[in-house]
Amino acid sequence: MNDWSDLTLELDAWRDAGRGASFWWRDDDAVEPTPALERLLALAERHAVPLMLAVVPAKANEALAIRLARAGPGVVPVQHGFAHLSYAPPGERSWELGGHRPLAEVLADLRRGWARMDVLFGEDWLPVMVPPWNRIDAQVVAALGTLGYCGLSAAGPRKGLYAAPGVIQVNAHADIMRWTPPRGFLGAEGALKRLLAHLRDRRLGRADPEEPSGLLTHHLAHDAGCWGFLERLMTTLGTHPAAEFVAPRAVFAVQKEVGGQAAADDRRGAA
Repeated sequence: MNDWSDLTLELDAWRDAGRGASFWWRDDDAVEPTPALERLLALAERHAVPLMLAVVPAKANEALAIRLARAGPGVVPVQHGFAHLSYAPPGERSWELGGHRPLAEVLADLRRGWARMDVLFGEDWLPVMVPPWNRIDAQVVAALGTLGYCGLSAAGPRKGLYAAPGVIQVNAHADIMRWTPPRGFLGAEGALKRLLAHLRDRRLGRADPEEPSGLLTHHLAHDAGCWGFLERLMTTLGTHPAAEFVAPRAVFAVQKEVGGQAAADDRRGAA
């Protein structure tokens, strides 16, 4: 059983150990302003929680850029693949950035996506790659640094700080959605179980203690249960002295200090 009291007890354990429990928030699949996006941004603003918004560059429109420009520095756009299309054969898991087509073709899509992000957001977006469906081929990961990306965010506990030379990895660990039919909110118990598992593993040394526990949401797919859970979660974390949300630029700041920003600057100059 995982309930709200378990979350409070876990945060108490971090506090009693003299440690802070860091969190971060990623939301995927942004393409345009919608009522769901407005609700997401209002929630983040109301609780003063920074948000990393994964934008699908091939589908995103200028209206999204205009709206996010008004959202302030707490909302940071990043690149969510290119077109969020699967190239996997029927019956296999959805996969855009995989080995189902030539590597050069995949990398060309990422360059096109980068260029579109530049057009939409200028210097306001962070060059972090969020692969659609959280799946990415190892060859693509290895090339991210040479393309200028400073970070990678997929799912599950990371194996190390760097996914590739110059590319820091910070993943999401608690997706609040149930994707199998009927699609909808996973439920408070299931969502808290995912979040608590990573928190406990960090505290007990079974996972990288420096990787903040990542909340993953998909505003376009949320039902009432999702929104209610997020409201209560933000309130709970916001009122506990051991809990702290980390801004996206701070999450990936280590990377920029070791050359990722220089590569990104070179890539921007070539775009």
